[in-house]
Amino acid sequence: MSGIDYRVGDATLPVGDGPKVIVHVCNDRGGWGRGFVVALSRRWLEPERRYREWHAGRADNDFALGAVQFVSVADGLWVANLVGQAGFRTENGRPPVRYDAIEWGLAAVADFARERGASVHMPRIGCGLAGGRWEDVEPILLATLGAAGVPVTVYDLPAPAS
Repeated sequence: MSGIDYRVGDATLPVGDGPKVIVHVCNDRGGWGRGFVVALSRRWLEPERRYREWHAGRADNDFALGAVQFVSVADGLWVANLVGQAGFRTENGRPPVRYDAIEWGLAAVADFARERGASVHMPRIGCGLAGGRWEDVEPILLATLGAAGVPVTVYDLPAPAS
């Protein structure tokens, strides 16, 4: 079982050798434009383009909570668009994060990464705009990626200079 390596840095610039997968959480409504996706789109256009196409064709594909789309952005580097957020806002006291969907998606990421000998890199998924709590997400990472022996690095941005 692998643990989680926490570091300060930019998850769009994953560290280390070998193939890498950058994971982030998307919503199930086709919206892209706030949060971590802004950093992804500054670096690569393809993840957003592919996500929007995937959502637009959802009647004929697997787009749903828990689904993952792997987008190659460079040799040995993929962005995993994981649908783990229902809508955009808290409704009836429930934030948009869907922990079960994140778990299903991370199981697929674990398989993808193991097949390629890749490490997995991410911000604290599900804990920004999705409204999740890291103490609920971290055990899911350990039960899926960690249990599969996939190395995981979680990035926190540096604190702003005062």
